Amino acid sequence: MPSPLFTRLQATADRLISTYGQAGSIKRIMPPDPILGGDGAETVYAATLVPMTFDQRYVNGTTLLSTDRQLYISSVGLAVVPQVGDIATAGRVDYHVIAADPNNYDGVTNVVYIVQGRIP
Repeated sequence: MPSPLFTRLQATADRLISTYGQAGSIKRIMPPDPILGGDGAETVYAATLVPMTFDQRYVNGTTLLSTDRQLYISSVGLAVVPQVGDIATAGRVDYHVIAADPNNYDGVTNVVYIVQGRIP
């Protein structure tokens, strides 16, 4: 059962991301069928997100580059949980998802997705 606190936090995060964010997408490329082969299936999910620059004190040049962006993605209405290997698009810029955090504190409600995106 979802906690009322986390439901309110999810609504607040959605409101802020909807106000200050932009329309974008999450693209997931599924691998080809291991038996039949062929091309992998590509699925695009609509999302609302906010790309932000990481604080420079955390940039170390190996796991976190100066060109990486922190993407806040609203969990409300998103049909997929962002994961490593997805491609997040915001403002016609594609970001490869390097790390993903669903911010799921009670085990039920995904409050907001925060991912590390890297420009290829």
